[in-house]
Amino acid sequence: MEIRAIKTFHSVVEFGSFQKAAEKLNYSQPTITFRIKQLERDLGIKLFERGKVLKLTHSGRLFLHRSKKLLRDYQILDSEIEQLRLGITGTIRIGISEPTASFKFPKVLSNFLDTYPNISVDVFIEDTETCSQMLEKGEIDFAICGEPEIKLENYYEAFYHGKLVLLVGEINPLAKQHEVSLNDLRNERFIFTPVNCPIRIQIEQALKKTIGDSYKKMIVTKSTAHKYFVQQNIGVSIFTETSNLHPIAHTKVIPITDIDIHPSIGILTNDNHPINSSAAQELISKIKDSFSEQNDLAL
Repeated sequence: MEIRAIKTFHSVVEFGSFQKAAEKLNYSQPTITFRIKQLERDLGIKLFERGKVLKLTHSGRLFLHRSKKLLRDYQILDSEIEQLRLGITGTIRIGISEPTASFKFPKVLSNFLDTYPNISVDVFIEDTETCSQMLEKGEIDFAICGEPEIKLENYYEAFYHGKLVLLVGEINPLAKQHEVSLNDLRNERFIFTPVNCPIRIQIEQALKKTIGDSYKKMIVTKSTAHKYFVQQNIGVSIFTETSNLHPIAHTKVIPITDIDIHPSIGILTNDNHPINSSAAQELISKIKDSFSEQNDLAL
């Protein structure tokens, strides 16, 4: 089954006859007839009911509907192959939440731009819900973030589930332990992200269930800054393993034995703004691979 035969079939349907399609395509009518017959042989079905008025068969109508997407995909592929010949250009707009934005994405982006030097990438570092809103408005092409509130047009595919760890200063007595339980944290001051952060909400629910609600706490809005407050022994931070991949001096990361919270990282897309760029798909693939490598290191 050849693409040109499918294109010819669509032209016959569009212009209403083999003769008109031949005139528009600048082919002879026998050439058009041959291509349609060859397509019918390849498919094993009749596409047209021949007569005074050319009509599609039921199979022909179904094939017309299904092959429209095939032709669109082929046109996109053909365009992208041409871009590859010339050197891919264009702009990818990505929304990305912390801590992925700071601790994972720069290295991924650097490798990506080595392969696609003519691509521009605009990075919008926002929380999950802001990414979701930007995607709906068409302000970004896709987002890498935690799971957002469900919206009809948005689609979320989680590709990584992390775990929570404790970050403490090296002079904190807990730094001597290889692991901790929530009960061990009863007298600590907790450094939290904002009250609307889904991970923070889950952490507080777990703490209240285990040690009550009289613990000390403070808010530091950017999770990437927590380590610097911990370094000064202002408090401790419970946050994702990804956020603590590269602890700074005088801090220590400790596993927590009894907190069953596994925040997701995933790709957020919008049905009204499909990702047609092969370069964007490649960037998504590289991001996913970076989390797969993290999983492998943890095993």
